[in-house]
Amino acid sequence: MSIFSPGSTIENYKVLHLIKQNEYTETYKVVNENDNPYFMKVYVMKRTPEKLIDKGTKEVIEIALIRKIQHKNIVSYIKHGRFISNVGECQYVITSYFTGEVLADKIAREGVFSQEKAMEIFNGILSGLKALHELNICHNDITPGNIMLSSSMDGTPEIIDMGHAARACKGTIPFDTADLDPMYCASANSAGVFDERTDLFSATAVLYTMLTGNAPWELNFSPEMPFAQKMLKIKRFRLDNPLDFSTLNVNNTLKQVIKKGLSPSIMDGYQSVNEMQAELRGDKLDSTNNNTSGVASRSSEPDKDKDEDDHTALDIVVKKGNGHGFEDIAGMHELKDLLQKKVIFVLQNKALAEEYKLTPPNGMLLYGPPGCGKTFFAEKFAEQTGFSFILIKSSDLASVYVHGSQEKIGKLFKEAEANAPTVLCFDEFDAFVPNRSAPGSSYVSGEVNEFLTQLSNCSKRGIFVVATTNRPDMIDPAVLRTGRLDKHIYVPMPDHDARKEMFAIYLKGRPYEAEAMDLDALSDLTDGYIASDIAFIVNDTAMNAAFTHVKITQAMIEETIRNTKPSINKEQLRTYDVLRDKMEGLERSNALPPIGFRK
Repeated sequence: MSIFSPGSTIENYKVLHLIKQNEYTETYKVVNENDNPYFMKVYVMKRTPEKLIDKGTKEVIEIALIRKIQHKNIVSYIKHGRFISNVGECQYVITSYFTGEVLADKIAREGVFSQEKAMEIFNGILSGLKALHELNICHNDITPGNIMLSSSMDGTPEIIDMGHAARACKGTIPFDTADLDPMYCASANSAGVFDERTDLFSATAVLYTMLTGNAPWELNFSPEMPFAQKMLKIKRFRLDNPLDFSTLNVNNTLKQVIKKGLSPSIMDGYQSVNEMQAELRGDKLDSTNNNTSGVASRSSEPDKDKDEDDHTALDIVVKKGNGHGFEDIAGMHELKDLLQKKVIFVLQNKALAEEYKLTPPNGMLLYGPPGCGKTFFAEKFAEQTGFSFILIKSSDLASVYVHGSQEKIGKLFKEAEANAPTVLCFDEFDAFVPNRSAPGSSYVSGEVNEFLTQLSNCSKRGIFVVATTNRPDMIDPAVLRTGRLDKHIYVPMPDHDARKEMFAIYLKGRPYEAEAMDLDALSDLTDGYIASDIAFIVNDTAMNAAFTHVKITQAMIEETIRNTKPSINKEQLRTYDVLRDKMEGLERSNALPPIGFRK
């Protein structure tokens, strides 16, 4: 159910219809009193991720950015405000209505553009980016789908969709990356770098598409593949498949600009819009003063201390292991018992471990279908032990510098040791340590070797590693042997009892008809559904109930279940059964004689 229905009004605007919605935003077409059309984007604040909200002003960052911009090549801000609805506080922004054709559609319809037509559009994109960069804002999602050719301004290109706009960042990404198109992302985006230089790479990729009809490097990605893995895949592909610029039907100056703009390393690409525009004109721009965006020039003398900070700095959060631990996890009783006896007991009872000559485990690999709570389980495991907890994603350790990632890995383990005892959790571990024998993976051998060194007997330094993955078969085998990741634990689809507990947990604190709720029946209806499916079902039902301000009923949940397909199909489950058999065979082959009394 949407917040507004057709005919509703807000301020002096009438809602015509809903255009699209996601978990926390809704976009409408609205008109003013003169029937002029506009877009209105609404954020439901209690559902909006914290990283999308300014901590000081409590304003949605996208709205704050749009308000600053007035430029013919960027979507125009009209009005913003706040209101209270049935779903709580909301913030909205009204922008000009896009009248015209999206560049992606024009390319699909017309094919290859002439150099003159492509450059007319490209110059408009650069002009819009320059206006953003002068405000210290990067767009971060320049693609043919986000360029509108305005019919009201004779085809003038407008940069639209500011949902990923932010100040330049490196390491910690302040927006969701799941919907970014990796074919238009710079390789440096895999390291968490989003700045003026990566915007220019994306813009050059759009120019290349206009001139050839194709993205510079085209690859297919499975929908469920995380952004970090997509970027690693295309980064390798670019290194192995350099572009042939000699086939471009453009003059030599433009050919060289495109080649430089698509450099695999952003340090070899353009550092500012001014630099690119100057080379397009054929000017010789002084590299010491051409940079209006605040990015260090390649020809300037590097600050060695600053460079050291740049490529080894870690932006991590160390949480202390306090909380409810395993009590917050529905089901998985056998797994919890196993860890309590085989892992937690040894970690928490050092004296007994020494007396019985027990070797503390180094770590464990949690693997299985996506959405079954592996990362959540790791955090609750840390709470159960009372240890410090550090969660690491692949972008946290990536670096654009040679050997930069290796240095970050070493620094991370030192940080974990300083906060020992520590549970160090690596999310999507296959992205950190891909199999070195796989094609195109030779460039990561240094990082994998560093992990092997750090993982070996890290328990002696008070570090317990938890790695999660959906694809254990893609991990380098050397990582999985004993003395590194000792335990390989399959996190299965939730069974009947687990699903029943999940419904109870997700319904807790919400207004629902408790006496009439049959959790066993709901569990039966959701056989084959993963934990995230059940969370979605309850939340979606609650949204519908909130809109009409009634209690959640059994019938309402059952209706949502009927309209929600499980995320994992039977064929995918069979694949995970095969993986499980393979991994259990590997763990048996790694097994040593029982650890305990000295014989």
